[in-house]
Amino acid sequence: MTEVETPGELICPASLIFDDADVFAKLDAQIAGAADAKAIRAATVETLKAAQATGRATIADAFAKDPFAAYPLTKSYTYLTDGLVRAALYVAKTHLHPLPTPTESERLALLAVGGYGRGEMAPFSDVDLLFLTPYKITAWAESVIESMLYILWDLKLKVGHASRTVKDCLRLGREDFTIRTALLEQRFIAGHQPLAEELDARLWKELFKNTAREFVEAKLEERSDRLKRHGGQRYLVEPNVKEGKGGLRDLQSLFWIAKYTRRVKTVAALVDAKVFTEEERDDFAAAENFLWAARSHLHLVANRANEVLSFDMQVEVADRMDYRDHDGRRAVEHFMQDYFRHATRVGELTRIILTDLEAQHVKQEPSIVTMLRNARRKKLKPGYKLRQNRLDVAGKKTFLRDPLNLLRVFEEALRTGYLIHPDLMRLIDANLHLLNEKTRWNKDASKIFLDTLLKHGNPERALRRMNELGVLGAFIPEFGNIIAMMQFNMYHSYTVDEHTIQTISVLAQIERAELVEELPIASSILKEGINRRVIYVALLVHDLGKGQKEDHSILGAKLARQIAPRLGLNSEECETVEWLVRYHLLMSDMAQKRDIADPRTVRDFAKAVKTVKRLDLLCVLTVCDIRGVGPDTWNNWKASLIRALYRQTRRGLENGMEALNREERGSEAKKNLRAALPDWEAKALRAETTRHYPPYWQGLHVTAHVDFAILLRGLDTDEVRTELTPDEDRDATRVCFAMADHPGIFSRMCGALALVGANVVDARTYTTKDGFATAAFWIQDSEGSPYEAAKLPRLKGMIEKTLKGEVVARDALKSRDKVKKREAQFRVPTSITFDNEGSEIYTIIEVDTRDRPGLLFDLTRTLANANIYIASAVIATYGAQVVDTFYVKDMFGLKFHSKSKQAGIERKLRTAISQGVERAQK
Repeated sequence: MTEVETPGELICPASLIFDDADVFAKLDAQIAGAADAKAIRAATVETLKAAQATGRATIADAFAKDPFAAYPLTKSYTYLTDGLVRAALYVAKTHLHPLPTPTESERLALLAVGGYGRGEMAPFSDVDLLFLTPYKITAWAESVIESMLYILWDLKLKVGHASRTVKDCLRLGREDFTIRTALLEQRFIAGHQPLAEELDARLWKELFKNTAREFVEAKLEERSDRLKRHGGQRYLVEPNVKEGKGGLRDLQSLFWIAKYTRRVKTVAALVDAKVFTEEERDDFAAAENFLWAARSHLHLVANRANEVLSFDMQVEVADRMDYRDHDGRRAVEHFMQDYFRHATRVGELTRIILTDLEAQHVKQEPSIVTMLRNARRKKLKPGYKLRQNRLDVAGKKTFLRDPLNLLRVFEEALRTGYLIHPDLMRLIDANLHLLNEKTRWNKDASKIFLDTLLKHGNPERALRRMNELGVLGAFIPEFGNIIAMMQFNMYHSYTVDEHTIQTISVLAQIERAELVEELPIASSILKEGINRRVIYVALLVHDLGKGQKEDHSILGAKLARQIAPRLGLNSEECETVEWLVRYHLLMSDMAQKRDIADPRTVRDFAKAVKTVKRLDLLCVLTVCDIRGVGPDTWNNWKASLIRALYRQTRRGLENGMEALNREERGSEAKKNLRAALPDWEAKALRAETTRHYPPYWQGLHVTAHVDFAILLRGLDTDEVRTELTPDEDRDATRVCFAMADHPGIFSRMCGALALVGANVVDARTYTTKDGFATAAFWIQDSEGSPYEAAKLPRLKGMIEKTLKGEVVARDALKSRDKVKKREAQFRVPTSITFDNEGSEIYTIIEVDTRDRPGLLFDLTRTLANANIYIASAVIATYGAQVVDTFYVKDMFGLKFHSKSKQAGIERKLRTAISQGVERAQK
């Protein structure tokens, strides 16, 4: 048995993790009584399993007491794995295939490669082994390797292995960069050490030497492909700790490149090589330690190799790392904010390494930014120079004499299209104190900042760089609070600061006429012209109130009142920015949470907006805000709601509110129906146009009126008819029901739709004068899309079965009404409000709570059981949160004005919600 070398600082005494002497003695004792090879292997596995379990438990306990001790943890798992691997080799060579006098060709060296070779292992990391032989592998060596691998597999280790000669390693390393990278981190474990030393020497002499450029380019291409696969975004709210942007693989890639090009053995050596400053080395170590800690806790929580910080895992990892709720934010949000700050720093360190590579001529210098590549390059302003095709300053002292240069440099980079040199980034980072209160109130500083936003067509590039370097937070301190701030919900795809930059990116795209087809209203508004200073500043500050106990719109408006004057806006512009921030959710809420077919909705919205100018600004801000939430948040459904609300409100503001009355719109709808049914006799048309009450004519499109006219024609009182129609303009499938009216019909329809797994996004029901119920529901599948045409017949059949009573929705839903594990940690407090002003004839009940498949059915059944008539329902979903809005009246057709009646309804709804949650969690 060879002396065991400790791979580094351990989390607890080595003998508690794996006691070599004790384990090897137990193996010899157990094997002594074994009758054959099978018994020897069984005895070995039993002994090593016990040692493995003890070692793993010891490491996990020590880590629980010191949850940031990531470096000692990775070394401890490496030490435990080394012990198990050595023990397996010992049994294979000594007891299973003894060879007292091996020949030269029967020499065998065992090496660890990859992350295991580097000595960095998470709890469930792969174990990558290289069996090295001097010549072609012999039968004896093959037997030893096979026996050893079976033992390791029985220990449930995920083993990757290769058997090669030194020549094989050199040849394959030339052909395959993955193999070459693994060999870069080979480490001797046991066996014939001179063979391992020969491999190391020849790798550096014959493979690594003079091939740095090809290795670097391959690693950078590999990184680019990897990031594309994992979203390409540093600020995705469910990041991959190992493979995502700013994750461990990025740090490892940096070290591989540094090791290959400079032959350094530690990150600290990059300080001596003048690549990193001491502060940057410390940042590298801090980011690496944090990411390893998060990854290791993730493995331990999942009890398997798991690299994705999914929502449910984030809560548990944050708790294990001793994060706690404070300042109005959850522990998980503080944890993720730290995660994203480290990920951002990894990005900065990546740029520094890449620039160093260019200086060594092992990486191509960057070309001018793609957008300007074919344009004539602009001449640099005085005080700047090009270095490695990046923007740098001619003189540091001169640059720092004027604090405004810390802002000018970003406009210059944007104007010319050049990237900023990392040395200049370091200079900026070290002098952020120059952006003090005096600088913030400087008129020239405000002009430079606004010019950066307004003059060059792609301000998001400058803003993102300013944010990463701390300039944005220094110049606008209020912005500092939202940097890397994660909102723990399923709705937002980005951190708050990245969301803000995304919204400005959308605005710039609209201005460049890139989204005319997708966003015709917003594009036409910008083409006609609005105050660009106001809209850009409003978007920049609209979410600065997030993360506090106070309503973020109200707090944000207060902050806007302070920031807008500093940025040089006049009093009228300041007032408009403040109003936009205070009401930046108004249009979205009105469109998604209210029935915009109700004239009162549009009148109330118009009353709040007051002018077409403000309507235009708010519409553009709303569109940018929703699109900036995530890549899939904006859809035709939301677009159609925003468009309809904008057009009706503008019509009311320009032509007077009487233009919105029901009678006028009803007459127009009847006229459209007659035109759509040219084959119908006048008598049948007259019967159809007189059988409905006014709200029916205002609330539906003519295509729905046509469907209902056909469904109602000749309908018997015991008959149920349905029609499913793809509504591509709204990204939904429209389901029209027609049947005899009776209490609770709306709830039964909701139950039928819940049973087929449909998500209801909008619904409205009407009663005809001759006693029939007509209801239109807009539904989407689980992906938020309209149902495929091929699935509609089955869907229709299931819905009709439920409505006829052949399937009881309440019973059938029990097994389907579940909350997914990934979504279980979201907290959504229930809020129920009553509004008697938002509609002329209905009370509006708004239920804001945690979403689940059977919720709408539970709520509508509760209302039906209380003899409450539901005229329409509007459903707005925000990830795990849902706002269900019901337009209702009592059995006498009256509103619910009585506070005691409202309290009684609220009690029943809350009971239905809590019972449903209990059922879903069982």
